[in-house]
Amino acid sequence: MASKLYVGGLSYSTTSESLRAYFAQCGTVESAAVITDRMSGESRGFGFVEMSTQAEAQEAIKKLHDQPFEGRKLTVNVAKAPGSGGPRRSTVRW
Repeated sequence: MASKLYVGGLSYSTTSESLRAYFAQCGTVESAAVITDRMSGESRGFGFVEMSTQAEAQEAIKKLHDQPFEGRKLTVNVAKAPGSGGPRRSTVRW
């Protein structure tokens, strides 16, 4: 079963393709995506990588967390399920 990883600390010039190639050293990469701003299209500095097995995902965390990539130190950990993050700021104005 595939395992999704959160990757933070990305350089703003990192592409999904370069992210995929970097994580391929730890196993089969099912998908890699750098998250971009909706308005500007520029990178937001983080992304997600899906490894084909949990063992490969754990290897990627062990090998790549806190390592430099394209001039920045990465944060690599298991991604949280959508909607399980912290509270969002309210857009309601009183």
